Amino acid sequence: MRHSLRIAAALAGLTAAIGAPADAQSLTGAGATFPNPIYTKWFDAYHKKTGVQINYQSIGSGGGIRQFTEGTVDFGASDGPMNESQIAAVNGNVLHVPTVLGAVVVTYNLPSIGDTKLRLDGNALVDIFMGRITKWNDPKLAKLNPGVKLPDLDLVVVHRSDGSGTSYIFTDFLNKFSREWRDKVGFATSVNWPVGLGGKGNEGVTQQIKQTEGAIGYVELIYALSNGLGFAQIQNSAGKFIEPSLASVSSAAASAKLKPDTDFRVSITNPPGDDAYPIASFTWLLIQKDAKDAAKAKLIKDFLTWMITPEAQKMAEELKYAALPGDVTKLVQARLGTLKAGGKALAEK
Repeated sequence: MRHSLRIAAALAGLTAAIGAPADAQSLTGAGATFPNPIYTKWFDAYHKKTGVQINYQSIGSGGGIRQFTEGTVDFGASDGPMNESQIAAVNGNVLHVPTVLGAVVVTYNLPSIGDTKLRLDGNALVDIFMGRITKWNDPKLAKLNPGVKLPDLDLVVVHRSDGSGTSYIFTDFLNKFSREWRDKVGFATSVNWPVGLGGKGNEGVTQQIKQTEGAIGYVELIYALSNGLGFAQIQNSAGKFIEPSLASVSSAAASAKLKPDTDFRVSITNPPGDDAYPIASFTWLLIQKDAKDAAKAKLIKDFLTWMITPEAQKMAEELKYAALPGDVTKLVQARLGTLKAGGKALAEK
């Protein structure tokens, strides 16, 4: 009997010993839907490369910030950086790590204009999302689109219903055109929209627009492309109507001036530059500067070190995200070297 108990105890100990590394080889994260296509691709590729399992829930930036703050995930993800009060809630123990750059596009469902790319500017978008422009053939839209036969059709606004970094980027852009918008709506991951229907996630907004003729909304570029939705050329600060592309988003990123001690929280909407697409942004992973779990912190650091390699960044471009500029990549590498666990520097790979 005692012999059987010793065997059982030994087996239990062996199971625990085998299970420990397996547990240490997994990470959980949650947040932004904006970069979900590239995160899905990266996490799968990294798993095949290293065996590390990264489970990610695409629940919106607001949810990512909340779960990171509550400590229920190993990392969060957001397209809208944490504000000062949110950073204070984690005692400053957060580093925003930029991963890629993406474009928020204004997409619509207007079969009658075929493949014609509409032209829109910040002022017209404020009027649309404030509910002042309600018809597609409104004179303001007609003036921006000479020669285009806009239909006499109700304009149906679609926005995010959840806490969203995509909303943060879009409202950050609108905020730069209207004092009324700043006073009544503002910019954040969640705002009180004056008009419109809500959709959950980039996926939800995309489906609402696909199903509703006359709808207009905002999503990350890959969602419009993969669903065959038209999207507008947007007037930039130089007065040019720019289509979202890798080149025009990279041009927007060139406006970012980051110092060596940067926390990477920077807005690049409506930047200077003839070729810059004006509704673009970095997207960030939220990680602890000083983690409690050294094993998890090392896994995160190793993944991020791989993420900024040319191999990983090229995958981003295949999904129409712009790769991080070289100077940003160098800054990220330097900041990863400052990560700690329990107050001590992480071991090198």
